[in-house]
Amino acid sequence: MTRETLVLGAGMVGTSIAYHLARRGRAVTLLDRRGPGEETSFGNAGIIQREAVKPYPFPRDLATLLRVLPNRQIDIRYRPRGLFAAAGPLLQYWRHSTPARHAAAVPAYASLTVRCTEEHQALIAAAGAEALVHKQGWLDGFREQASLEAQVANAEAIAAAYGVTHEVLDAAALKAREPHLRGGLLGAVHWTNGWTVRDPGALVKAYAAAFEAAGGRVEQAEARRLEQTASGWRLHTAAGMHEAEELVLATGPWSSRWLAELGYRVPLFPKRGYHMHYAMQDDTRLNHWLRDADAGYLLAPMRAGVRLTTGAELTTLDAAPRYGQLDAAERAARELLPLAERRDVTPWMGSRPCVADMLPVIGAAPRHDGLWLAFGHGHQGFTLGPVTGRVLAEQMCGETPAVDLAPFRLARFAS
Repeated sequence: MTRETLVLGAGMVGTSIAYHLARRGRAVTLLDRRGPGEETSFGNAGIIQREAVKPYPFPRDLATLLRVLPNRQIDIRYRPRGLFAAAGPLLQYWRHSTPARHAAAVPAYASLTVRCTEEHQALIAAAGAEALVHKQGWLDGFREQASLEAQVANAEAIAAAYGVTHEVLDAAALKAREPHLRGGLLGAVHWTNGWTVRDPGALVKAYAAAFEAAGGRVEQAEARRLEQTASGWRLHTAAGMHEAEELVLATGPWSSRWLAELGYRVPLFPKRGYHMHYAMQDDTRLNHWLRDADAGYLLAPMRAGVRLTTGAELTTLDAAPRYGQLDAAERAARELLPLAERRDVTPWMGSRPCVADMLPVIGAAPRHDGLWLAFGHGHQGFTLGPVTGRVLAEQMCGETPAVDLAPFRLARFAS
């Protein structure tokens, strides 16, 4: 008998899970209030980051904290209300970011990242989405020699340990790759085995189409209430009711709200990001995805124009937008590259789901049969969605997962 499964959340993570379950013969419904890839997965930088084998730690050095305190930086900003609302998870994040604890988290995190491109490739092939993906890597640019040297040292270390490939570019070599840069960068690390995507939302939609071709069903409705039944789970939506034997929560930064209704407390907090698309002046162009690392923003040559993405803003999920961080990033970017007019009517914004110990939650809910969890990938949900989809589907279907999922269990938290 075919098992009915409901996946709530149609971002990269949820869509990938739905695809892998449908391929295993499940009767799967993928449900979201918006279409596939239209929330957080729409607004990211569009990089499948094979080099991202280390999660982002909380800065612990005094110089960085003092730099951030005036709240005028491009890479990180905060709102007092957001800091207060996330005080507990942020304190845990700070504690987990000691060098020893961060180092201890890397092997588990990297066990997912090292598989990211091969798992994306399986979905790319199934979706016929090769035209969206470019496999020439991306550029990590630096204004300061010390930070460039630190990244080069990091690149050499993770090359040896995790098979990450890179090339170091001095200013002349960088200018040869990007002839329309105006200066300001001393050099770059070219991460050569990362992939880039010119329309991230379109890639998720392509994966969703592959899911439908495998027999799955996509529905769009506002989810309102979740309840456990004698035979499984019931989800009440604005459009009606869904019942299934098993339910997967892949709801990103909203996951803690759903779980709180079931009695779980998860140290999850959002990091908001903004983006805007730009035309280029005259016949100039940007050839590669380029991060201005010391300033804290990234430029990406997307279908819609050059996308500028900000760093993180620590605020609440429902807070009104503040565009000062994006405006500051735009001023810095215009000094670096001949950007022309804005192409979007209003800036996009979205929130990354971050867990205090920097590891996502993947696996079964400890106190509720038939409830499965996949959220908290921080900055790397787009990168890690397909590998998460595979390993969670394997676990749900009684197979041995390709990755040890013990470090990602929700039960690692006390409540």
